[in-house]
Amino acid sequence: MDDVDRSILAVLERNGRISNNELAAQVGLSPSPCLRRVRQLEEAGVIRGYRAQIDPAAIGRGLRVFAGVRLMRHTRPDVVAFEREVMDLSEVIACHHITGNFDYLLQVEVADLPAYEEFHANQLAALPGVGTVNSFVIMKTLDTL
Repeated sequence: MDDVDRSILAVLERNGRISNNELAAQVGLSPSPCLRRVRQLEEAGVIRGYRAQIDPAAIGRGLRVFAGVRLMRHTRPDVVAFEREVMDLSEVIACHHITGNFDYLLQVEVADLPAYEEFHANQLAALPGVGTVNSFVIMKTLDTL
């Protein structure tokens, strides 16, 4: 990967819908070599896909919460059971296995605080092996891609 590939990736991160001609102009290539490089980055797995960023409030998910989850035990079966079931929860947008005070950091999106209370009590806390959950309600996001 060279500086041109990095430039292509930087532009695509900001605007995945940019036309190949516009992308080529921004990174200083002609369209054919630019498209070839993009396809190589896709085939190599560097570019894993393209997606639309949806306004969560527009689809009834106006409350975003980060939930720090600590498991009671860290045996392989407990970890596997938790990971399998947490990924089935549609409210969980992202799940990260982390170090520090928590074992997992979840990004959760729901309609509002009562919806999160229901989700927390009836789904999240009921997952296999969950010991504690600390919730951090997002008041404002300063920067998004």
